[in-house]
Amino acid sequence: MKEKIRQHALELGFDDCRFTTAAPPASAEQFQSWLAGKNHGEMSWLERNAEKRVEPQKVLPDAKSIITLVVSYAQSDKWRVTSDKIFPAPDACHPSPVTGHGVVARYARFDDYHDVLGEQLKQLTAFIDSASDRKVRSLWYVDTGPVLERDLAQRAGIGFVGKHSNLISRKLGNWIFLAEILTTLELEPDAPEKNHCGKCSRCISACPTNAITAPFQLDARKCISYLTIELKGSIPVEFRSAIGNRIYGCDDCLAVCPWNCFAHKGKLMKSHARNDLDQPDLIELLSLDEAGFKSRFANSPILRTKRRGFLRNVCVALGNTGDDSALPHLQKAVNDSEPLIAEHARWAISEIESRRK
Repeated sequence: MKEKIRQHALELGFDDCRFTTAAPPASAEQFQSWLAGKNHGEMSWLERNAEKRVEPQKVLPDAKSIITLVVSYAQSDKWRVTSDKIFPAPDACHPSPVTGHGVVARYARFDDYHDVLGEQLKQLTAFIDSASDRKVRSLWYVDTGPVLERDLAQRAGIGFVGKHSNLISRKLGNWIFLAEILTTLELEPDAPEKNHCGKCSRCISACPTNAITAPFQLDARKCISYLTIELKGSIPVEFRSAIGNRIYGCDDCLAVCPWNCFAHKGKLMKSHARNDLDQPDLIELLSLDEAGFKSRFANSPILRTKRRGFLRNVCVALGNTGDDSALPHLQKAVNDSEPLIAEHARWAISEIESRRK
């Protein structure tokens, strides 16, 4: 049964499929300590569902197994390998920015992965529930359920949690989406993965805001992905310059990981790429009204920031990289009905004008 599930998962487009028990993750205490330190910022759902996250039985009573799945969203191989070193080509980590354009995190340059993976997970879950000779109940999640998915994926052998706190696959690097299926079906667990970071600390050094406070410790309140996606209010002034022209998320700690030498294009996401999100024009984005925003980012994870949050980010990017040509557009944004956009537009104007001096 286990091999039938794995084979069906690969046929559906998943790049790896492995199995673990439904026992609590060994990292449960560490997670609770992380929450107690308020490192999660305003992501209140993490605290609200903490009890379920550390106890899979509270998510699905009588769960016996957890099937962990991975999908690659790598878009190309830009790594070189020598006899003794693995390192990125010059444009792998920091693509040469186009003046007046923003940078979107790579995972968001596709149709919304929740929807893409969700369709395949529905089919796989139906297969599991119908293929057994006894009644089986299963629940699937893709970055949406109260489970510690990275810890469970490591225990299943999918990969290991790196010093940047993200999962790294030795087969796929760290450009990967995770998903899981909790099931009452008992399946033999796979061997867990060991950590393979060694002495490498490139991800820690790469973080623009020093959000990785120590190996395996992330202060989300400083992370650019948190600041540009999860934070709903004003971005703290002390972090705005470090954001540069990033308008949705940040890839720096992922991009420098040497294990990306094994990254390759995944089967499932290939046809869902959004080329219009490869360094989009900032002035054009700033002109979007509510209807335009929803139309431009239909089926995109960017919708979750809403117009007010996204244009807040665009204003910051223009403040960091724009010139006088951006000023009339920012001045118009100062009069936007959303106070959050207006505030960040005023800051951007001040930054551009200060560079004249």
